Amino acid sequence: MKFNIAVLIDGDNAQPKLIQAIIEEVSKYGKATIRRIYGDWTIPQMNGWKEVINQYSFSPVQKFAYTSGKNSTDSSLIIDAMDILHSKNVDGFCIVSSDSDYTGLAKRIREGGIFVMGIGQKKTPVAFVQSCEIFTYTENISASVEEDTEGPLKEKAIRAVKKNTINTKVIDKAFDISINEDEEAYVANIGSNLRKIDPSFDPRAFGFKTLTQLFESLPKYEVIKNNVNGLNHPLVKRKQRTKRT
Repeated sequence: MKFNIAVLIDGDNAQPKLIQAIIEEVSKYGKATIRRIYGDWTIPQMNGWKEVINQYSFSPVQKFAYTSGKNSTDSSLIIDAMDILHSKNVDGFCIVSSDSDYTGLAKRIREGGIFVMGIGQKKTPVAFVQSCEIFTYTENISASVEEDTEGPLKEKAIRAVKKNTINTKVIDKAFDISINEDEEAYVANIGSNLRKIDPSFDPRAFGFKTLTQLFESLPKYEVIKNNVNGLNHPLVKRKQRTKRT
């Protein structure tokens, strides 16, 4: 399902150079119909945003710091978000920030049955991450995933598992709740359930462009091509253990 999404960026807490990557990430889930960047546009730190607002059709929202050292951007973004929520003009929100102050906002949006995603750095507090349906770390979108230069994907995954960078327990759990009567699961369904368990799960964090590619690399799983009307809807199943004689 595709949503009309309000993209609200905390300009004090995000990077202008990632604006295109942010829009591309949002486009996976819907259309960015409302686009706003919040900050004190009179200070030099906002100059980077000034160069991209027209190019990407964002509206700047001016907020002065009423007290020295106190950021008023978060309160302005939250107030606007609630106004948008009550207007019912969008189906979802994307909050771009690494600030824990937006945890309550994300919870409120989700409780209203509205899709909410977050984009922020890995330093983002877990409470904010878990309050979103989907949370994407900027480190995963800051550059496109490079072609594998370290050998076969299977070897790459084995190394990642040994280093505990891939949480196989989470993957196994998502697979188990996604399987059908044939003990197979659509990759898309596994991905959806992975996000429910861990909103920040992202195959790009492990060097894989897609979830299908990640599963192809894991020794215990097998990916099966499944063409339907010319489109591939891949399935995953566990490999059968060979019995010792």
